[in-house]
Amino acid sequence: MMSDADLRREVENELSWTSAVDSREVGVTAHDGVVSLTGFVRTFGEKWEAEKAVKRLHGVKGVANDIEVKLDGSANRTDPEIAEAALRALSWNTAVPKDRFKVVVRDGWLTLEGEADSYYQRASAESAVRNLSAVRGVSDNISIKPPAIPAVDLTMLKGKIDDAFRRNALIDARRIQVAATGHDVTLRGQVHSYAEFEEAATAAWATPGVTHVHNQLTIAA
Repeated sequence: MMSDADLRREVENELSWTSAVDSREVGVTAHDGVVSLTGFVRTFGEKWEAEKAVKRLHGVKGVANDIEVKLDGSANRTDPEIAEAALRALSWNTAVPKDRFKVVVRDGWLTLEGEADSYYQRASAESAVRNLSAVRGVSDNISIKPPAIPAVDLTMLKGKIDDAFRRNALIDARRIQVAATGHDVTLRGQVHSYAEFEEAATAAWATPGVTHVHNQLTIAA
């Protein structure tokens, strides 16, 4: 098992190597596989990229992202201006359904609300607003409610998810068990990294007929 000091150095090196992140004001601590990030960055998109970089490292079991977004003077916008920019970004994204999502902004923190037909639509909406100027954070409260959900063949649903795992080079399908109840899917077993943990959930979410994913996977030491 990697020591806390070694994991901290790995994280620091990865953040320094990641061009999307200015890591000079980012602090890193590690304890039993849980990495804590503190300090400051200039945009929420940069904060998100820092967390993404940490999650792909072996040995990381969890991330506490306490990085603060410290805007420079040129990035200041009022909450109404941020909301207008977010609505424009959503309208320009062809993967986002028109007039289905609401935007609420308070003190630079942007919240998305509404109902999506699929996980892909929800993820596309969040991606569309993540890098907007002056956004300090994003809360994705969009729920997924596919229209006129038909009865699901649980064996077929489980088979589709198993097949998706086998096709994905980032997932070791042999270590994951899939169970389906109605439109809910539960994942159990072990994965090698936090990135694989999230990739498995994303692949399950992307399967037609799935409305909820219970990710009970554990990350191997």
